[in-house]
Amino acid sequence: MEGKGEPRIIDYGESTYKRDFWGEGREYEDRAERFALQRLIPPQGARVLEIGAGFGRLVSQYRHFREVVLLDYSDDQLRDARRTWGDDGFQYVAANWYHMPFADASFDAVLSVRVLHHAEDLPALMDEIARVLAPGGIYVLEFANKRNLKAIARYVLRRQAWNPFDPQPVEYHPLHWDFHPRWMHDLLRARGFAIERRLTVSHFRAEPLKRLVPARALARADAALQWTGRYFQLTPSVFIRARAPGSPTPPTERLVFRCPTCGAAPTPEAGGLRCDACGVVYPLRDGIWMFKSPQALVGGERSHA
Repeated sequence: MEGKGEPRIIDYGESTYKRDFWGEGREYEDRAERFALQRLIPPQGARVLEIGAGFGRLVSQYRHFREVVLLDYSDDQLRDARRTWGDDGFQYVAANWYHMPFADASFDAVLSVRVLHHAEDLPALMDEIARVLAPGGIYVLEFANKRNLKAIARYVLRRQAWNPFDPQPVEYHPLHWDFHPRWMHDLLRARGFAIERRLTVSHFRAEPLKRLVPARALARADAALQWTGRYFQLTPSVFIRARAPGSPTPPTERLVFRCPTCGAAPTPEAGGLRCDACGVVYPLRDGIWMFKSPQALVGGERSHA
């Protein structure tokens, strides 16, 4: 799974993801995922990071944190989020998730939902998550389950070449991976995480059923079955709450950025942040910290790196 060189990044850019994917027809999945998050996200906290936050669909589930940081590679998606949630208590960061621009132990909670299936090098991403999470912090994640009932049926009927019981990740579409629960659990434990809870979600993800049963009722039925994830995981979506090693420690009082290019602490300047160590400027544009496309200072002039 780990790519050679720098892993690829998927960029939704100016896509109509909000309208096309989360418009009509996804109400059941949205409601079912919110039920799961209500059970997994801590009831209070200082600072939370959502990785791959997009347009901020799930912010209402963790808005009770004192500070909310939304990270996505697409600044267009983050602009949508900012239009909805504003700036009070929020930070919007456009960045490469393999090089997150935050100091160590910056967050007491991290969230990633419907994004890990885009990670070409998930072990490297997990290293970054472990780095920015404070000791004893909570990591709530969702992953696309390779060993789901539909995949098993397709494999048995020879309508699918890859084996859902093989623990290795499978790239079923460019930059789209499914993960085996055992592989995911091993990865988390190898980074020192203790798995506290597992929930199975989207038990009824079938178009005919979704057309027949109202989304609210279907999601409540899903919520009633999510506890079964403690014993087996056969749904297309699995949620996990894991705890970082160490005694619970509050994150830094204020969010501290670090240069993703060299790791030094940048200093504020008009319109952004400047890393004196490597000569890179990261602008604040439309209320969004732009860390994904730094501007290198060359001979006193700024040019795109």
